[in-house]
Amino acid sequence: MDTQFVSRKIAEKLLEIEAIKLSPDSPFRWSSGWMSPIYCDNRVALSYPDIRTYIKEALADKINEKFPDVEVISGVATAGIAQGALVADKLGLPFGYVRPEPKKHGMGNQIEGPVPAGKKVVVVEDLISTGGSSLKAVRALTDHGAIVVGTIAIFSYGFEVAKESFLTAGIPLEVLSHYEILIDAALEKAYISADQIEVLNNWRLSPETWGK
Repeated sequence: MDTQFVSRKIAEKLLEIEAIKLSPDSPFRWSSGWMSPIYCDNRVALSYPDIRTYIKEALADKINEKFPDVEVISGVATAGIAQGALVADKLGLPFGYVRPEPKKHGMGNQIEGPVPAGKKVVVVEDLISTGGSSLKAVRALTDHGAIVVGTIAIFSYGFEVAKESFLTAGIPLEVLSHYEILIDAALEKAYISADQIEVLNNWRLSPETWGK
């Protein structure tokens, strides 16, 4: 698996279908309240069969390479559910997903799908920003008795807070594509201009204060 080639191709495809949008001059506001020159919604890729298949196969190849002893795939609700199910099907493995919190009705489940204690699980996410939602899912699975061997995502902003959080938790993180390669691809394909690079780099260094 040529990691650099795959990373670049996925970045280009996500830009092409506007799953990732760059707008340094008119930033977006995230639900957290942060202002951002980038907006990512990888669920858009599900509407494009060729891109959907490419991402599925890249995720499966990466899991086979990095986590060959995986026994169960678990998606993070909601955006990681579809990607996780596709990958589980490709690998021929059981699939389940983790809600942000237990249901307040019915069985009160937070984890859907059988995850027997002691089973080795890979958590699938579409996007890593701070890493909070992914690690919350990891904790829920661990509390349930599962052994989380790693987390994998389509794209990461590469925030230091996320790197530190995964390191502290002792959970390996793998991503298919990331912010630096996206910016290189966006510049080459003229989605952004050279004079916007500094703005984009400054945002990633301090996203919580950028634009304030």
